[in-house]
Amino acid sequence: VRDSTGIIQVTIKKGSLPDEQFEEAVSASIESSVEVTGTMHQDGRAPGGYEVRASALRVVGSALPFPITEYQSEELLLDNRHLWIRSREQTAVMKIKATLMAGAREWLAENEFTEVTPPIFTQNACEGGVTLFKLKYFDREAYLSQSAQMYLESLIFSLEKVYSITPSFRAEKSRTSRHLTEYWHMELEEAWVDNDGNMMIQEELVSAMVARVLKERRDELEILKRDIEPLKAVVPPFKRLRYSDMIDLLKKKGFDIEFGADLGAVEERAITEDEVAPVFVTNFPRECKAFYMKEDPDDPRTYKCADLLAPFGFGEVIGGSERETDLNKILQRLEAAGIPEDPYRWYLDLRRFGSVPHSGFGLGVERMAKWVCNLEHIRDAIPYPRTVARVYP
Repeated sequence: VRDSTGIIQVTIKKGSLPDEQFEEAVSASIESSVEVTGTMHQDGRAPGGYEVRASALRVVGSALPFPITEYQSEELLLDNRHLWIRSREQTAVMKIKATLMAGAREWLAENEFTEVTPPIFTQNACEGGVTLFKLKYFDREAYLSQSAQMYLESLIFSLEKVYSITPSFRAEKSRTSRHLTEYWHMELEEAWVDNDGNMMIQEELVSAMVARVLKERRDELEILKRDIEPLKAVVPPFKRLRYSDMIDLLKKKGFDIEFGADLGAVEERAITEDEVAPVFVTNFPRECKAFYMKEDPDDPRTYKCADLLAPFGFGEVIGGSERETDLNKILQRLEAAGIPEDPYRWYLDLRRFGSVPHSGFGLGVERMAKWVCNLEHIRDAIPYPRTVARVYP
C-alpha cells in the first residue's frame, strides 16, 4: 500500500481477518483505496525491511482496471497525467521540487528578502522579443506575464530586497526537453547590488536550495536513482567565465561561432559537460540581451549580466543582470529596437523619480528541479506540463 510518506508491504492471511474482508482484499484492484489495521513486523524481504500483517482491511474506494501498465508510451502517460502523478517517481520529483522552493524561501527570509505578489495580466513585454500570449482584457489588449521583473524593480524603492514566485508564460514554439509554455518563475530584485553581488546572491541561494534537498530528500533521490555526489559539489563560489572566453573555448571544441551569437542547448552542453558545479557565463553582447541591462563601461559591447548554467549539460537555470539606471540610454534602446515607449511609461518613471543601482535575476523552478532530479525532460518536473503540443489534461 502507498500513502504520502511512502510504501509498505501488507500481508493478509485467511483466518487473520474476517472472511468477508479477506475476499474483499483478494479481489481489490490496483489503485483501490483501503484502510488497513494490523501489526508491524520486521522482514528483510519486504520493501523497507518491514511489513504490516493485517487484522482488518476495508476497501474505501474500488478502482476500475488501471489504464497504465508497466510499459507505456510517453504520449499515453501524458494523456493520463492525472493518474501517472501517483507514481513513486513523480511523487519523488514533486517532493524534491517543494523542498527546493522551501529551501529558497528559508534562505530568502534569513537574508531579509520580502515576498511580493506581482500581477499576471500586463500590458508590457519584459523580455521584448519573446513571443507573448495575447488576450482580450475587457476593452483592451493585454498579455500573460513573461516576467515579474519590472514590477519587482518598482518595489525595491520601499522594500529594497524583494522576490516573487509566480507562473510565467512564453508562447515559444520550442519543442525541446527544457521548454514549457507555462512554468514557475522565482525572481529577485535587490537595491544597491551590482552584477558581482547579484551573482553572489545566486550562488548562495542555489547552494542553500540543493543543501536542503540533500538534507531532507535522500529517499526521494534514491527512488530517482540520482547520484548525490555531484550535488554535494554545489557550494559557492561558482566558476565565472566571460562570454568572450567562452567563444574561444567553443571554437577550440570545433564550434563555428562568433562573438554576438547567443547560446543554444548544444553550446551550453559543451561548456558544462565536464563541470560538476554550476558555471556563470558573464558579459554577453548587447545584441543577445534585453534593453534594461546595464552597459559594462570596461567593455561597452557587453552588458553587466550573467547566465547560470547547471552542470552536465542541463543548461541555463538563471538569467540575471545589473539594471540600467540611465533613462536616456533606455529610451535610445527602445527606439533602436522599434519598441513603443507608451506601455513602459510607468517603468520609465522608475528612472525619472530617484533611481538607485540595482540588480536582479530569474530562476526557472522546473529547470532547477530537472537538474537536481536528473530528469531527461522538463515536463516531468511539473505535475501538468504545458507545451506547444499539450494543454490536456
